[in-house]
Amino acid sequence: MKELKLAVIGKDVSESTSPQAHAFIAKEMGNKVDYTKISLSENEFNSKIGGILERFDGFNVTIPYKLAIIPYLKKICGDAEIYGAVNTVTTRDLCGYNTDGSGFVMMIENNAIDVNGKEVLVLGAGGAGRSVSKKLLDCGAKVCVYDRFEDSATKLSEEFKGILPIKKIIDKPYYLIVNATGVGMHKTVGQSPVGDKLISLCDVAVDLIYTPKKSRFLEIAETYGKKAVNGEGMLFYQAYFSECIYFGVKPDNRQAEELFKKYGKEK
Repeated sequence: MKELKLAVIGKDVSESTSPQAHAFIAKEMGNKVDYTKISLSENEFNSKIGGILERFDGFNVTIPYKLAIIPYLKKICGDAEIYGAVNTVTTRDLCGYNTDGSGFVMMIENNAIDVNGKEVLVLGAGGAGRSVSKKLLDCGAKVCVYDRFEDSATKLSEEFKGILPIKKIIDKPYYLIVNATGVGMHKTVGQSPVGDKLISLCDVAVDLIYTPKKSRFLEIAETYGKKAVNGEGMLFYQAYFSECIYFGVKPDNRQAEELFKKYGKEK
């Protein structure tokens, strides 16, 4: 049995369920983790990240530090290099990885969401939005991205040819709308990133938020009879892929799916 000291860092991770998911996955793999939640204000990040890199074996990164962590690392690998965003760090070698995209794809596949050849809208071009947009593009989707900071969506489209940045959201039918913003959690609980009309025109609504379990965005989607999926599956699967990185284990998609089902029953 291996034991590691891990953490999740973000602006506000007070309600994060990452410790439970990571502890469960590690245990099922025959390992153990001491997993801590660390909330950092944007003013604290630069002064405290050095100490975190020294004290932990590894950590996960969430909103809004998936890009900010990169200058503190020696290298970025795999999907992190492609997306330019990091959600998993191993401190032994100061290497950054990104398991968000793999977790997202596994979640939509397990919910029978087929985006090939279909037009989708991603809300948010930050760390999660970047990885989700690229994976959707890889899956054959026609990807439109909106971000309140227009330059962010434009830069994303320049990096990944085929992504269409949109300056203004209009009410038109998309097969899938993905909320990759923070709207709907913490101080914005009860708010939706887009209006009822647009949601009523889509077939599927996916919110990367998992707390609350049913965001206002998803509540509206269900009101119109749409398929609504929250980010719990993505959180679990990206945690699974992160644990494989931490412990040097080759990931197994079937194992990941079985563990998620078991995790859901035991919660």
